[in-house]
Amino acid sequence: MTMDLFEQAPPAPWAEALCEGAVVLRRFAVATDAELLDGIERVAKQVPFRQMQTPGGHTMSVAMTCCGDWGWVTDRRGYRYQPQDPVSGEPWPAMPEVFNALAVDAAETAGYAGFEPDSCLINRYSPGAKMGLHQDKDEDDFDQPIVSVSLGVPATFQFGGLLRSERPQRVPLAHGDVVVWGGPARLRYHGVLTLKTSDHPLTGIYRYNLTFRRAW
Repeated sequence: MTMDLFEQAPPAPWAEALCEGAVVLRRFAVATDAELLDGIERVAKQVPFRQMQTPGGHTMSVAMTCCGDWGWVTDRRGYRYQPQDPVSGEPWPAMPEVFNALAVDAAETAGYAGFEPDSCLINRYSPGAKMGLHQDKDEDDFDQPIVSVSLGVPATFQFGGLLRSERPQRVPLAHGDVVVWGGPARLRYHGVLTLKTSDHPLTGIYRYNLTFRRAW
C-alpha cells in the first residue's frame, strides 16, 4: 500500500544535545505511549495521585505517585526516598516492564549504558502547575543518570547550571520527548514552567512526566 500523496510520515526520533552529559531524545517514547499511559493508570489505581507538602508547609501544584522499589516523598520531615507509600504503609507498586525498558533504552542511547532504575516518580501537571528549579540530589549514586519522559500536553523545561543563579535554557518538550542527563550535567538545576491550558488526544488537559532514577 502506498502512502497518500499528501500524507507525511511522522518524523523519526532524533537527538538534540543540551550540554555535555545532557540530551533530548525527541519522540523517543511515542512508539510505546499507549503502553506507558496504561502503566500510569495501573499505578495510580494502587497509589492515587496526590499533591504533597514541602518541608516548608507549601502544597505542591504538581500531583505525584511512584512505582519501583523506592518512592520519592516530601513532607514536614523533608525530602527522601522510602520503600513504602506514606499514606497506606504498603510497598509502592512494581515498576511496569515497559517503563523499565524505555528508561534503560533511553539511557543507553544517550551514552549511559548499564542504567538500572529502581524508582520512577510520576508527576501529573494540570493547567497552572509548575516545578521550580531544583537539583536531584537525594539519590545515593550520582554516577547514575536521570531519565525524564514527557507525555501529553507540551511544556517548557528549564535546564540550568550547577548554581541556582545561572540562567537556565528554556527547552520546549512535546509528547514522547525524553531528556537524559548525567555525568558532568548530573547535578544541574532544572524545572518546568507553568503549564499552559491545552489539550492532547491521549491525556486531555494533563501532562505526565516519568522520572527514572537509581535511588540506592
